[in-house]
Amino acid sequence: MIFIGWRQLIRLCSRHIFSTSLKQKDGSSCSLWKCYHQKTSGSLLDPEMRLFLEENTEVISSGNLTPEITLRLLTPRCRFWHNKAALWPYGDPYWAIYWPGGQGLARYLLDNPEVVREKRVLDLGSGCGATAIAAMMSGASHVVANDIDPVAGAAMLLNCELNNLNPFPVLTENLIGTEVDNWDLIILGDMFYSEALADSLHQWLKNHIQTHRTKVLIGDPGRPYFVCHKIQKQLLKVSEYDLTKSTQQENNGSTSTVVWDYQP
Repeated sequence: MIFIGWRQLIRLCSRHIFSTSLKQKDGSSCSLWKCYHQKTSGSLLDPEMRLFLEENTEVISSGNLTPEITLRLLTPRCRFWHNKAALWPYGDPYWAIYWPGGQGLARYLLDNPEVVREKRVLDLGSGCGATAIAAMMSGASHVVANDIDPVAGAAMLLNCELNNLNPFPVLTENLIGTEVDNWDLIILGDMFYSEALADSLHQWLKNHIQTHRTKVLIGDPGRPYFVCHKIQKQLLKVSEYDLTKSTQQENNGSTSTVVWDYQP
């Protein structure tokens, strides 16, 4: 069962999503990389990938903090929930879970649209794209999502369609450590899964703030590599949300998630 593996990863806090290469079972995602490397659009979504995602995910708009947003996710009613993880034909589908840090960020943006209105927004480690979708719903002028898994890019296209939104660009390269771009706001949730990744994020985000005065919001339910990192000394709590019972069960009993303003 795939989700048991995810629970173990959460428990050990060892998800290195931006420090390792995307592992594929075959070469079927190569064309996807080209499609999502710069900008996505509905016409670029491979028909076979669309069919695969539609057949193996469930449309969900409840059981989380943002019922306003509809998403395609992996649930107990999907066949790959019960199959062995090795049978999933692509890299581990981290995008198929609505993680609690992302839920808190999306809720905060929906409740406080002035934070993103008319802003240029980068959603780092976007996954299912919920926080990017929340930014668009709240009036951001330009939204770009970033996730190293090209299948996540395909899923985000479908999720934009579900929410009657024009698709936003999706970048699939690792941006951490790259040249600092000019963003008004960077949002990221559930990204602190190792000490090395936490250190890299800390410095890269700090460079953005110092170079462009970028605002940075971080969503996290209290993962060890986040709460024990030196970044804690430079954070301001802006909101905290109680997680739904189903989200608590899926995340090793975490009861709440917090949105932080990073102020180095």
